[in-house]
Amino acid sequence: MASLLEGLGTIFQALASMDSFEISDALNSPSAYLFGLILVLPGSWLLMLVLQKTPFLDKYLERSLLVSTYLAIAAIIFIEVIRRFVFQVQAPWSTTLPPYLFLIMAWVGCAYNTKLRTHLSFSEFRQKFPPFGQFLCLSLDAVLWLVFALIVVVTSLKQTANSAANFQILLGTDNVMQWWFYAVVPFSWLILSARVMENWLEDLHNYKSGKPLITLNAITGE
Repeated sequence: MASLLEGLGTIFQALASMDSFEISDALNSPSAYLFGLILVLPGSWLLMLVLQKTPFLDKYLERSLLVSTYLAIAAIIFIEVIRRFVFQVQAPWSTTLPPYLFLIMAWVGCAYNTKLRTHLSFSEFRQKFPPFGQFLCLSLDAVLWLVFALIVVVTSLKQTANSAANFQILLGTDNVMQWWFYAVVPFSWLILSARVMENWLEDLHNYKSGKPLITLNAITGE
């Protein structure tokens, strides 16, 4: 335990130094999961409170990121196809930027589906359970989501720090760094974790008040 706390202190010192090499090296230790646990649990809880206190952000955070990245991808592809086949020119980054924008769109979309409860949840099957069984399944979902979030956050942070330490530049550009896009992945999973906590608190309230726990939802239901 002492070594884990020492490693955690090293991670915080590396973050304070803002040195990508030190951060990358510090995250290559078992203490990275302890650091990830701090991010996922208290960090997501704090983010949930912020979203609850700002209704506009709560409603439009994921939507705005999804729509903006989707439109950016569509615009790049549309414009560059015309430029390539009509004018015989093409921006060198036009084939490398869209996949990174899709990375943002995919993980933010995952958080949005978690908010709407439109992810895979076996609702038709679980509706046959008694209320306690339904609540138990929903609680298990929340725990599994948070465990997945811990793994993804730690892994993506390591990838982000490693990319920054190696000065990986987006192909076709001179000064656009790849780690800028990688950093969106742990942030997206923090949003997802905040939505998981928000949903579980709602499930707990519904269970105590006798309201239905499981309903069938559609992606366009909000």
